Amino acid sequence: MPRKRHIMGLFKNEETVVSAINELKESSYQFIRVNTPFPSHKIMAALKLKKSMVGWFTLIGGISGFIGGFALAIFTATRWDLIVSGKPIVAIIPFVVVGFEATILGSVFGNVLGLLTQTRLPSSRWFKYYDPRCSGEHFGVLAACETDQEDGLKNFFQKQGAEVKVFE
Repeated sequence: MPRKRHIMGLFKNEETVVSAINELKESSYQFIRVNTPFPSHKIMAALKLKKSMVGWFTLIGGISGFIGGFALAIFTATRWDLIVSGKPIVAIIPFVVVGFEATILGSVFGNVLGLLTQTRLPSSRWFKYYDPRCSGEHFGVLAACETDQEDGLKNFFQKQGAEVKVFE
């Protein structure tokens, strides 16, 4: 059974990375990931990633916090019947402050939970396929192929003008 080989092309130019990604997606090789030294809108557009669901986690967390904040305030007020200045025990207007603060808290928790689940963190799966030069001035495009296609993938990256790194 042939094993997969992971090969990275190290580029210095953002435009060549974009063209390499587009050609790699159309080839028989398996595109894995891109490592960039800085965020790039051109590379993100070439990757054609689906829209993130983190915002939905934030919304659900905020709604849950709002409902939970009001429920906590109402529950607390009904347990200790403290009548203040003749106001009703369950007074909606003062509870808005508690609901607002709980909305913010729930939104933050939902956002962090969404970020961790949608980005699959923590994950050390790709650490072994990382080149430290991608934190400096190089863009790294990682691809996989069967062992018998290794030379073809190396040639593909070299034709694009990349330095090739093979991972064992």
